[in-house]
Amino acid sequence: MLSRVRPLVSTLIFSLLLAVCGGPLATAQETPQQVPPHNLESFEPLDFPDPNDYRDADGSPGEDYWQQSADYQIDVALDTATNRVTGTETITYTNNAPEALERLWVQLEQNYFKPGSRGAAAVPADARFGGFFPEAGYDLSNLRLQHGDTTTPPDTLIDGTRMRISLDEPLASGDSLQLSFDFEYTLPEDGADRHGRLQVEDGTVYQFAQWYPRMYVYDDVHGWNPLPYLGQGEYYLEYGTFQVDITVPRDMIVAATGRLQNPGEVLTETQRERLSEARDSRETVMIIDSTEVGSPETRPSGDGRLTWTYEADRVRDFAWAASQAFIWDAAQAETGQGTVLAQSFYPKEGLGTSAKKPGWEQSTRFTQHSVEFYSDFVAPYPYPNAINVAGRVAGMEYPQIMFCDVTSRGRQLFGVTDHEFGHTWFPMVVGSDERRWAWMDEGLNTFMNQYSRLDYYGKGRVPPEKVMAGLSKFITKQMRSPMGDQPIMTYADRVRDDALGFLAYVKPAYGLAILRQYVIGPRRFDSAFKEFFDRWAYKHPQPADFFRTLEDVTGEDLDWFWRSWFYETDTMDQAVDSVATGDTTRVIVEQRDELMMPMTVQLTFEDGSTQQRRVPAEAFYTQDTNTLRVTTGTLRRVAIDPNQILPDMNRGNNTWSRSDMQGSSSSMDSSSGSGK
Repeated sequence: MLSRVRPLVSTLIFSLLLAVCGGPLATAQETPQQVPPHNLESFEPLDFPDPNDYRDADGSPGEDYWQQSADYQIDVALDTATNRVTGTETITYTNNAPEALERLWVQLEQNYFKPGSRGAAAVPADARFGGFFPEAGYDLSNLRLQHGDTTTPPDTLIDGTRMRISLDEPLASGDSLQLSFDFEYTLPEDGADRHGRLQVEDGTVYQFAQWYPRMYVYDDVHGWNPLPYLGQGEYYLEYGTFQVDITVPRDMIVAATGRLQNPGEVLTETQRERLSEARDSRETVMIIDSTEVGSPETRPSGDGRLTWTYEADRVRDFAWAASQAFIWDAAQAETGQGTVLAQSFYPKEGLGTSAKKPGWEQSTRFTQHSVEFYSDFVAPYPYPNAINVAGRVAGMEYPQIMFCDVTSRGRQLFGVTDHEFGHTWFPMVVGSDERRWAWMDEGLNTFMNQYSRLDYYGKGRVPPEKVMAGLSKFITKQMRSPMGDQPIMTYADRVRDDALGFLAYVKPAYGLAILRQYVIGPRRFDSAFKEFFDRWAYKHPQPADFFRTLEDVTGEDLDWFWRSWFYETDTMDQAVDSVATGDTTRVIVEQRDELMMPMTVQLTFEDGSTQQRRVPAEAFYTQDTNTLRVTTGTLRRVAIDPNQILPDMNRGNNTWSRSDMQGSSSSMDSSSGSGK
């Protein structure tokens, strides 16, 4: 508040100095004194972190940028009678930081579901991110730490979803160690809408995420990032390789992150032949159709359980699903640099009931579209598989595999499928800190989803501006509501639960669409957006890295936009202040709130012709108003933001028409507008 008072104080002091020291005081008095604009703070420079050897001023990773790596080897087994998971895990952790580490931090997110956890205190039991139950949490045993030639039981401290491991000898820069242990837990039925199990007619659909203990991130910004898991904030994870053996009952089919290493042991010859056909087919090929579900012929002959072996490189997480009830289909998707096997796994409850209510039989077609659209919009899809699994989870993303709601149909199924696969680029490849900055994955992804949906259903016939015009009404409504009281730059777990959709998804997505369609233009914006992806693929960007990259590539100083849209809760009100007619007609337009935007002014003349004038945001650096001079033609109407794509809080003052004028149309003093 003080910063907005300071300009007025400065003006008064300057006037007093003129009066005391002599000087052209009479001249100053003859000029009407200008009221300082209220928007000076909107254009103050943002205080981004100083660039350093790790993060450059242009938004690129610095010359000495580094990040840690964590490689996982896991053997896991599922007991379907008790829904109990048992596993043995070895983490190879490499310290690439320039300093030695005296401790490690490990995430134990299944402990969230204990009734007495921090999450249980922060989240209502019946909320989306609930699922608390008495038997929840990890049982850890046989912990051992191998550092060099020495293997010892580590000194550990478990606090809820976090485990601290103190090292007897610091882990030097460039050195590695191995942490091994056994773990057990009971899979929640509803695991905070990110994993769980669903009973269906032909068996149970199991969806596994947050299932193995995993490393916290140590980075150049915060050091260790041991924020507790509280349900709403998602993940911040290191990249590495995964070697995972999954043992399940013989009658189950398993889908997972990575490449299946032993198809000859877990699939029938018929299934392998159908998969080979699907890899070359644009049409969906049934691997297991609805009539084959549950048939012994869909499983290799023999007795006992089967172990499915998967390997994945350069991923930050690993998820899997298993069921006796899966229908399985697949088809080829193209990335521009190769092909991907798009696959869908779903129980018969996911099938559509009519042509007007298509269901999961369309999932692979939707997956094809998403992989191909985003491969062109951002960068080629980087993985060999793109898998969609129907189950309890409403919608959640993991590397190469997505969990979506079995009850979704038609456009709703397209929407959730498209959104989750969009997350492949953000945050699966561009590994942002989701636990702090939810908008860096949800907002960027939702921004892309707008264009993917238009491409699939609009076939290029519906311009993005038309969609934005409809969305602007919703945005302004939310900005007026309590949902608009928190900035986008609020840590994920500190966003009110009813505002998460607006602040993490819709508002940042709409803001980026404004930048693309209205402020910068698609050509420059798209090159900057792709550059951000290229710079930070498989790395850990911070918000300033995104903002700086867009400014660097587009050549625009956008501090005024980042400040009002992301860091503050500013609102926008563009207005026609007045229109004075004469030989030269003066149209005075005004920015009445703190959120600055370029202004599009449409002039309509008596002969029906129109003309658009663009007033850049820079025109309001030092004043709230700007004057447009019209020297030819008689004005009939003036309209600001004629397509109504901006979040203007008061559209009632956006227009002027000649019929509104008071007095003589030839008088220079005649004016009309809504006033201040």
